[in-house]
Amino acid sequence: MSKRGGYPGGMPSNMNNLMKQAQRMQRQMEEMQKELEEKEYTVTAGGGAVELVLSGKNELLSMKLNPEVVDPDDVDMLQDLIVAAVNEGLRTVQTEKQNSMNALTGGLGGFGL
Repeated sequence: MSKRGGYPGGMPSNMNNLMKQAQRMQRQMEEMQKELEEKEYTVTAGGGAVELVLSGKNELLSMKLNPEVVDPDDVDMLQDLIVAAVNEGLRTVQTEKQNSMNALTGGLGGFGL
């Protein structure tokens, strides 16, 4: 005689369905993670004085400096602009990843990137 809602000697049908859904979500998360890592993000600082391209793996791919900000007498300003651009780029990448994962998981949380 089978137990209510299940199979003799097996998982209840709703548990089986839950496992299938979890596996499907895991595959989707892995695919999304790969897509996000392959994506490139362009950010600027100082009104376009510094432009960076970062990968979804948080790697700096390229940097362009407006020649007007390369002042040998004001290296501090250039360094500040580069730091600001890098930080903005990293925030942009992280926000994009978080928003994409929240869309997939419905904001369940606990799926840190």
